[in-house]
Amino acid sequence: MNFQAVRSIYLFELARSRRTLFQSIAAPVLSTTLYFVVFGSAIGSRMQPINGVTYGAFIVPGLILLSVLTESVSNASFGIYLPRFTGTIYEILSAPVSALEVLLGFVGAAATKSVILGAIIFLTAKLFVSFDLVHPFWALGFLALISVTFAMFGFILGLWADGFEKLQVIPLMVISPLTFLGGTFYSIDMLPPFWRKVALVNPIVYLIDGFRWTFYDFASVRPLISLSMTLAMLVACVVVVVWIFRTGYRLRS
Repeated sequence: MNFQAVRSIYLFELARSRRTLFQSIAAPVLSTTLYFVVFGSAIGSRMQPINGVTYGAFIVPGLILLSVLTESVSNASFGIYLPRFTGTIYEILSAPVSALEVLLGFVGAAATKSVILGAIIFLTAKLFVSFDLVHPFWALGFLALISVTFAMFGFILGLWADGFEKLQVIPLMVISPLTFLGGTFYSIDMLPPFWRKVALVNPIVYLIDGFRWTFYDFASVRPLISLSMTLAMLVACVVVVVWIFRTGYRLRS
């Protein structure tokens, strides 16, 4: 294992976030703050508690993941796309660095930034609503696992995209809508039986529901199923990445 190579890629990607601090941290925190003000305070005060949890507190886990999922995908996709766009990807491919080391550097940096962002939003939420964190270690584990999974997905997206427009299509047209429909602002138990079954097709439901369980110790879907779904998504992304590096898809052309 070439730890120096992993460290170099990892630190370079983290430094890129410092150069784009507003885009990477400030913008997601600001938009999430607006959600807390509108939905948590203005609308939440008129909503009935859900399973004994105030509405403002109920939406905290969903809002954290709303930003984390989007930023994980965006950070990882831009991180690997820019070397392809500028041509410096060939320097990485010709260096004595394995696919695993490249992956650890890019995905590790993107996941780290997402976990930091999640922690900042968590602290920001404390300024607006009072809520519990029943299973803090499980919460950190879920957050890290989800960040790694979607950073891996973003890495694949960055390799697939052949233009900046395609980098935006999936986060805006797929990830964000699925997150909004995945129980960010409501519990799927509130849906009619038919639509509840439809909602279970959305994989984001399991992520948000499992993460919400770590806060309040209740869930619409068993936490073990949520964890299994997250791991399944991670394994699927790993399989695709292995195939990409073995075939050279979008790397050598």
